[in-house]
Amino acid sequence: MNDDAVTSVAELLWEATRSRLPVAPVRDALPAGDLTAAYAVQQRNVARVIDELGWRPNGRKIGLTSPAVQQQLGVDQPDYGTLFAELTYGDGEPVPAGSLLQARIEAEVALVLGDELTVDQPTVADVVRATAYAVPALEIVDSRIRGWDLSIVDTIADNASHGAVVLGTHPRPLSEVDLQKVRMRMCIGTEQVSSGCGADCLGNPLVAATWLARTMVAQGTPLRAGDIVLTGALGPMSPVVPGADVRAEIEGLGSIHTRVIEEAP
Repeated sequence: MNDDAVTSVAELLWEATRSRLPVAPVRDALPAGDLTAAYAVQQRNVARVIDELGWRPNGRKIGLTSPAVQQQLGVDQPDYGTLFAELTYGDGEPVPAGSLLQARIEAEVALVLGDELTVDQPTVADVVRATAYAVPALEIVDSRIRGWDLSIVDTIADNASHGAVVLGTHPRPLSEVDLQKVRMRMCIGTEQVSSGCGADCLGNPLVAATWLARTMVAQGTPLRAGDIVLTGALGPMSPVVPGADVRAEIEGLGSIHTRVIEEAP
């Protein structure tokens, strides 16, 4: 892995965030197809956010859980990024657009862990045991890469294109809902812009969460009690701009709502 390239790309993406000016794809600046280098870029900027801004990591997001998107990018695996408390909102809270560049929004299932997942090769049963509850979520995905011209290397380096997350506030235990069969409908204003089901997320959101749990153990950074896990989109994402009023319904989990506003209240 070329450490100079990792440092250069990390600085480029950091400046894009600071200036709110997207940059050209970074994949050609890193070794071709080198996911380890892309994650090293991500980790550099996550560490910088913690050290320089004092932000608190509060979980992980899973991306590329749709087989169609994987095929489009020529990959056979999901990816992950880091969530921060400072970019986490509750149901009904507005999300300020000030830090967003090219925002899109998607609806998904979020798990909140009540226990750590440190066992070697976690199973679905381990994930179920460790999950305190599930809630509906809206993830605002965002890209520092101009025009969403992405490969898997670009999105991994860019913290899996995470922007912000809105979490439901009425938790449901997994015993009350079959996540594979849940149906989702998302509207912006009165227009339906996305729909899907739990099976569209790697076959089951719990399968996606198990992939993440195993990956984090292998990386030496296992999921911990209290972590939020965004399991992946249940349907297509949609562009979102200031003034947008977004609501989604996930069968068995309830509704989730937010507005995107120009300035923080």
